[in-house]
Amino acid sequence: MAGLAQERGRTSLVNRVRIGDWIFTALVSAAAAVVLLIIVGLFYELITRSWPAVTHNGIDFIWATEWNPPREVFNAGTFIVGTVVTSVAALVIATAIGVLVAIYLVEIAPPMVARPVSFMVELLAAIPSVVFGLWGVFVLGVFIRDDFGPRFVDVFGFIPFFDGTPLITGLLSAVLILATMILPTVMAVSRDVIAAVPRSQREGIVALGATRWEMIQLTVLPYARSGVLGAAILGLARAVGETLAVTLVIGNRVGIPHTIFDPAYTMASAIANQFTEVENDMHRASLLEVALLLLIITFLINVAARLLVWRVTGGQRVSVVE
Repeated sequence: MAGLAQERGRTSLVNRVRIGDWIFTALVSAAAAVVLLIIVGLFYELITRSWPAVTHNGIDFIWATEWNPPREVFNAGTFIVGTVVTSVAALVIATAIGVLVAIYLVEIAPPMVARPVSFMVELLAAIPSVVFGLWGVFVLGVFIRDDFGPRFVDVFGFIPFFDGTPLITGLLSAVLILATMILPTVMAVSRDVIAAVPRSQREGIVALGATRWEMIQLTVLPYARSGVLGAAILGLARAVGETLAVTLVIGNRVGIPHTIFDPAYTMASAIANQFTEVENDMHRASLLEVALLLLIITFLINVAARLLVWRVTGGQRVSVVE
């Protein structure tokens, strides 16, 4: 009888464990399904609500530049140009600085220095975007107008795109603000993929007589190249979608910018500025079409970035500050 009771006890325990596993599996599966449904819902709502504008504006919506709500003429070419210029320029600056900082933290800095520096850089990601925008207007913009801008024009003014009148708000202010905001993302992912380079590769090339710079150049950077590219693309996705800070500093003028100091518009800032003041139903639908285009772009950018990062880390989870 005692043996039968013990057997029944073990069976009951196994059943409880299986029930717990089933509940846990159901919960995490439901959570994953919710995320998927949110993404699908976003696409569905934007497509259905912007469909009148899609049929009205046609394919010219992507590259034509006229945006005239009273005449119901809507084309996003100027917004796309402003988005591309600010995002790519900010990406170049942030990637150069972020990769150099990551190399320093992983390869050169002692732990007592690497930890606080990493924390301080990642702390930038916790600052609200409106604070960046206000800092850009009252500090950075004034510095560009009064000090940096005139000197920059004196040196590089012979290049047409770098000529112009420095202003508080304009492309340059937006580029520098975006570069600061995406720097934590680029640095954090670059640091992780550089740290993932096998130690044996470093030791092997150093044993052959290579210097520290040669070790970084010939071993670390080639191995981490795809991951660094993924970090850059993640930063690009953040830059493309940034709204409030850019809206405060870019100037918000419909038109193709001709110099780095000109006011401009991005896709996100156009939506933020105009959505509460739409003049007609087609204006609202066209702004939603801009939002749909922005969602598609950021979605594709994030997919490409994740694939590149997973390629380097072998599918391991990477800590990303976004």
